Amino acid sequence: MAHNLIDISFVTINYNGIKHTRELLQSMQTHLNNVSYETLVIDNGSLINESDILASEFPNYIFIRSETNLGFAGGNNLGIKSCVGKYIMLINNDTLLIDNSIKSMIDFMDNNVFVAASSPKILFMEPLGIIQYAGFTELTKITLRNRGVGFGEKDVGQYDLATETFFTHGAAMVVRRTVIEKIGLMPECYFLYYEEMEWCYKMRQEGYELWFYPHTKIVHKESMSIGASSSLKIYYLTRNRLLFASRNRRGLIKLLALIYQLLIAIPAHFFKSVFIGRFDFANAIVRGTFSFFRLQLN
Repeated sequence: MAHNLIDISFVTINYNGIKHTRELLQSMQTHLNNVSYETLVIDNGSLINESDILASEFPNYIFIRSETNLGFAGGNNLGIKSCVGKYIMLINNDTLLIDNSIKSMIDFMDNNVFVAASSPKILFMEPLGIIQYAGFTELTKITLRNRGVGFGEKDVGQYDLATETFFTHGAAMVVRRTVIEKIGLMPECYFLYYEEMEWCYKMRQEGYELWFYPHTKIVHKESMSIGASSSLKIYYLTRNRLLFASRNRRGLIKLLALIYQLLIAIPAHFFKSVFIGRFDFANAIVRGTFSFFRLQLN
């Protein structure tokens, strides 16, 4: 990686999402007036080359085109390799900056060198003022369950104290460059979901801390009222819970975690999907399970 030349590098992935990406870049132009930064947009296999269109509108930003969809980790890693910032912020293209408080987050990490990564307070766009992220609880060893702190609550300042968290949020996370140089890039075997959790897990294993930093806020266009489940999401969540357990648990805990998923959690999700008539979900659960076993054989 290059020498530190600027405060922060933003990396965002565009996949057939030019409208969202354009609005994110416009919000950066509006609010980022107190930091030195660069922005890298990874056009991750969009059907048409949307990076060419955006490059004509934002000539000061960097656009990298991948002809194939590299997934969440692969696309971000492609951008990280070209970054020159002291910090790297992975940020979803369907988010918006709403003020210039990124500088406060950089100052926080400058003053706390044991912090490997941090995420801001993330608010839903619909309904406005509702919290999506104010930290995550620890992932249970066997059932692989955790909880989003503050999720769905109205933001009235109840989470305005910076606190250590077990995971940062993949939609917006600032990572220290020197930590990436030490632990490596994000694992690409997941393609979608769980890759940032394993990355965070690895940071914590190396003795670093992860923090929720509420004095920086961003808005996520994801609506709380829209059912976010899709057969694609269920396929990857099913496969990747098993993959996470296999890669990040050891001995008896690993065996119990896999047994729990295969004999309790997955059958429960399967039969629930059948009961509500979502046979596409049930099919995705079966395919995700078999995909995990195929990965183990390769």
